[in-house]
Amino acid sequence: MICYVAPDQASGELRAAVTPATAAALVKLGLEVRTAPALGRESLYSDFDYAAAGVTFSADHEAALRSADLVLRVRRPPVEDVRRLKPGAVHVSFLDPFNEQAILAALAAARVSAVSLEMIPRTTLAQKMDALSSQASLAGYAAVIQAAARLRLALPMMMTPAGTILPARVFVVGAGVAGLQAIATAKRLGARVEAFDTRPVVEEQVRSLGAKFVKIDLGSTGQTSAGYAQALTPEQIARQQAGMAKICAQSDIVITTAKVFGRKAPRLITASMLEGMRPGSVVVDLAVDSGGNVEGSRPGEDFVTGRGVIIVGHPCLEATVAHHATQVLAANFAAWVTHFWDPHAKTLRLDRNDEILKGCLLTHDGAIVHPQFAKDQGPGTRDQGLQRAASAVLPPVTRSSL
Repeated sequence: MICYVAPDQASGELRAAVTPATAAALVKLGLEVRTAPALGRESLYSDFDYAAAGVTFSADHEAALRSADLVLRVRRPPVEDVRRLKPGAVHVSFLDPFNEQAILAALAAARVSAVSLEMIPRTTLAQKMDALSSQASLAGYAAVIQAAARLRLALPMMMTPAGTILPARVFVVGAGVAGLQAIATAKRLGARVEAFDTRPVVEEQVRSLGAKFVKIDLGSTGQTSAGYAQALTPEQIARQQAGMAKICAQSDIVITTAKVFGRKAPRLITASMLEGMRPGSVVVDLAVDSGGNVEGSRPGEDFVTGRGVIIVGHPCLEATVAHHATQVLAANFAAWVTHFWDPHAKTLRLDRNDEILKGCLLTHDGAIVHPQFAKDQGPGTRDQGLQRAASAVLPPVTRSSL
């Protein structure tokens, strides 16, 4: 069985879907692993190490796609790559399915079995495959590092003969995977950390990391069965903004991590709240790629308000630590492949009754099969899928924006 690891450099992606270590594991399973030269260059993995792991190189991207039984890549495929996939091929990547219905239609039209990493269930069995969590953790870490690099203050308290330097104040909005890692990183750097989340259940986790949990009365809130925060009503968002305004005004760094899966990110930090912050303060918006938590945040660039507050809107902060982001992401890919691998037949066995596959398989045998997206199918979906996807464009992540 041929596994082609497709490069994503055309979109500016710095991560890769395999490392030499995970490639060796796939080869040991019985897969023939192929990729393009320089696959891991941006994440500091050399062709020499890939070759030593048993990977073969192909400079002919189109031919490699046409021959592949399994395609692994970080981002969703461009429509021209979908056209080249052979019927029955399995494609695994981030697909952004709630916003990319045209690509789903194209994959169905090509009779490809498409797996979305975002849709892998948050269960104990699937934990090793949870790419969203592995990348979010690194994004939370990177958010603090990027903010500290822009802040013209030291983070820890320092006792010097010339006087005492007070610790910087960091406010983290959202205590999911990214938020908890941001809290832990800021504490390790010596900052005074406060955090808020709409889910009261996470207070203990925040406190265990040494941060103060901010309580704002929003009424009834909670989380979904998958562990995500439930969407707030407009009234609750207004109450949250009012409660956070004073804390933002006292903070040197604010990091927002509030995403509602499959929906536009809630606007939590308004222009008036930014006006109340000190000049030189830094705000990092980890939800910028889904609409942004912060008014004025822009994907791919820093924005400085008239008052001098720096807003960081990097759309893929985990890519700033691409070596380790690739390491854990590649492990997620390898865990998925291993779970569905038949060691006797030396092939993938996609059991449609498997609970993990039920959650992440979006297209199969010419149709969109996931119940959350199948309802979007209409007459002519299979015929029109590739044409509808033709104008889709990947958001750039350029080296200069990192």
